[in-house]
Amino acid sequence: MILPGLKKIIEANALGLATVGKNGKPHNIAVACVKVEGNVIIISNAHIKESIKNIEKNDEVALVVWNKEWEKSCVGFELIGKARNFTSGKWFDYVCKLPDNKGYKIQSAIVVEITKVKKLLS
Repeated sequence: MILPGLKKIIEANALGLATVGKNGKPHNIAVACVKVEGNVIIISNAHIKESIKNIEKNDEVALVVWNKEWEKSCVGFELIGKARNFTSGKWFDYVCKLPDNKGYKIQSAIVVEITKVKKLLS
């Protein structure tokens, strides 16, 4: 379970989402509309393409996030997990109904089941 303090940091900041391409090379993007439900991170997808292709071939992903006040107190977290992409069903409906997504054409919901959380300190 992702603790409430970490949930707050995740939902209030952009995260880096890292996947691995078919060539074995890493690919990293920033994602902004992110929600936490239990031990699952749900990412709204309006424009993501390459990361989706990577997840279809290799579901292992990493996310990284820092607190907004990182210059005063640099605390971040790396979250490791397995991702799935949903273009219909419960998670897709969930992201489509989020007020943050109003006006966006949502393509899918990327759902990451977190298996490991690592605290990053400067």
